[in-house]
Amino acid sequence: MPTNSPQAVSVPPVSAPPVAPQPALSAPQRALRKLGLVRDIDLALHLPLRYEDETRIAPISGLRDGSVAQVQGTVREARVETRSRRQLLVVLDDGSGGELTLRLLHFYPSNQKTLAVGAVIRARGEVRVGFFGREMVHPVFKAVAPDAPLPQALTPVYPASAQLPQAYLRKAVASGLARAHLGELLPEGTVPAGLPPLREALLALHQPAAGTPLETLEDHSHPAWQRLKFDELLAQQLSQAQAQAARALLRAPAMMPCVGGLRESFHAALPFLLTAAQQRVVAEIDADLAHPRPMHRLLQGDVGSGKTVVAALAATTAMDAGWQCALMAPTEILAEQHFRKLIGWLEPLGVGIAWLMGSRKGKARQAMVARVASGEAQLVVGTHAVIQDDVVFARLGLAIVDEQHRFGVAQRLALRAKLDEQRLEPHLLMMSATPIPRTLAMSYYADLDVSTIDELPPGRTPIVTKLFADGRRADVVARIRQEVTAPVQPRRQVYWVCPLVEESEHLDLQNATATHAELAAALGPGVQVGLLHGRMKAAEKAAVMAQFSGGQLQVLVATTVIEVGVDVPNASLMVIEHAERFGLAQLHQLRGRVGRGAAASACVLLYTTPLSATGKARLKAMAETNDGFEIARRDLDIRGPGEFMGARQSGDALLRFADLNEDSVLLQQARALAPRLLREHPQAASQHVARWLGSKSDYLKA
Repeated sequence: MPTNSPQAVSVPPVSAPPVAPQPALSAPQRALRKLGLVRDIDLALHLPLRYEDETRIAPISGLRDGSVAQVQGTVREARVETRSRRQLLVVLDDGSGGELTLRLLHFYPSNQKTLAVGAVIRARGEVRVGFFGREMVHPVFKAVAPDAPLPQALTPVYPASAQLPQAYLRKAVASGLARAHLGELLPEGTVPAGLPPLREALLALHQPAAGTPLETLEDHSHPAWQRLKFDELLAQQLSQAQAQAARALLRAPAMMPCVGGLRESFHAALPFLLTAAQQRVVAEIDADLAHPRPMHRLLQGDVGSGKTVVAALAATTAMDAGWQCALMAPTEILAEQHFRKLIGWLEPLGVGIAWLMGSRKGKARQAMVARVASGEAQLVVGTHAVIQDDVVFARLGLAIVDEQHRFGVAQRLALRAKLDEQRLEPHLLMMSATPIPRTLAMSYYADLDVSTIDELPPGRTPIVTKLFADGRRADVVARIRQEVTAPVQPRRQVYWVCPLVEESEHLDLQNATATHAELAAALGPGVQVGLLHGRMKAAEKAAVMAQFSGGQLQVLVATTVIEVGVDVPNASLMVIEHAERFGLAQLHQLRGRVGRGAAASACVLLYTTPLSATGKARLKAMAETNDGFEIARRDLDIRGPGEFMGARQSGDALLRFADLNEDSVLLQQARALAPRLLREHPQAASQHVARWLGSKSDYLKA
């Protein structure tokens, strides 16, 4: 039926111009990206692991047993034998008066074709001299013309992956090296004497000339290596200084404890006196909080040195000034330990405390979030749940991060972003029970103010550490029975730590569930044995810890969820199974769970033989010292700074080439140059940081 209404005009939608499909990446290209080799400078700085000397041909008659050599000869014989297994045997003759057998245990028809009688073959590998003469097993080989020229440089072998053949990677690195902008950025006279220009240094490392002493390349003492180490250390020092300068421009709320306020009441209510070291660091933190620029301080101290009470005093200062405080811990067990301790201290003084955990959901969580948003909760304790998007603070003035190395960069930045009042930043106090060795502090923590609690509270008994091979397991169980049945009050308690929860097909380690059953049977019905591991629900873990803390459980079999923060004064014996599998800092943390009361305490390290050199060094250090600072120094020696820091702490290890122990002279030179370069040549300084670190310097903001 016709109508008088105007007809709708159909207008085709305006479409964006078609986007050309991106070509799919090949497997080697994907492997390059996975290794982070994206920019030309990334490829240029991807240095060889080792080198192969293909610049010389060794006469077969002069080959020595155990040597690695390259030979060239004519195939005189090629045959397949089937003794114990099928193998291809190829006999080479170079006319020097000797023969060499190439033995291939895995081969293809194409190998037989290449190694046909009469072919001229160039082969490289380890020489074995035995009953049947000289041989190489599975050498690298190729057919060549009799007069084929030799390479003029050592052949680099790069860190790679299964999807990234060396030949492809060598071409990619050579192309990146040719395209990369490697001109000198540093002003004349700033590079230490004797070090080559950067381009020259990289060419010397990627394409070492024939005759270059291999040992100087492999031990990184070559001047080319020294130049790269200096540039890397300088970039790090510059980025630290830049971050510190940028932070100095930020504003934060100035806080001071008021007379007769919460701070004084809390201090008066403490049932113990602060140590001199605690008083010193409290004064350092107070001075920072009084300034209108953000505090960025690391509070470090050995296990049991009393960092929590220092943090609580800082929190009372913030609350006295009308600001909220957030304390973030890496695990629910540690967060709950903090929560219960702080409730006992502060709730009687009228402080509103909220706690936020990942396991707390629904109405209970909504109620806590509402208390935080209204400001009713002056102190908020929790895990990473504290930084969820729905958590809005009324006035966050102080953020405290415990065991800060366990949080990623993004998590620490998210906590700082929770204050958005007049563009102010919260003060940031980070705590660590893993003391930082001096060389590491000079490098990774150069932009941080560091407070150190270097004494333990009085009354702590030294912990005796004993090493037992796994064969003496029954003796350890007997010692546990003796400990928990001793007629003393309060009754002694024992931890037994295992590295796994259930059996693993890959690691033959005693697991927590099996150990729990074994100990319960061995100790009998009169001894209560509990089990605690990370796969349990939060409520189950809390119940088990409450039973152990309350003395209902005499023995607690656990994984490393009890590594930090757990405080049970009656626990006097710690058994760590497969101790050789744990890191040194982790062993020290676990040992610190005992010795918290007046009873003499011991730590038993059960190990499985044979021990690796690293395992021996760790256990030796644990047996020789209880000093956390000495433990940290030895840990740095054993593991190096990258692993010591942990990937989660820094995002990416910033030092790829330099070694903080070996290169302390270069570090001192870089530290001295960085401020002058920033002051006199700021553009060159920024370009140098961009070349070496790219976006990796972002973690300094955290």
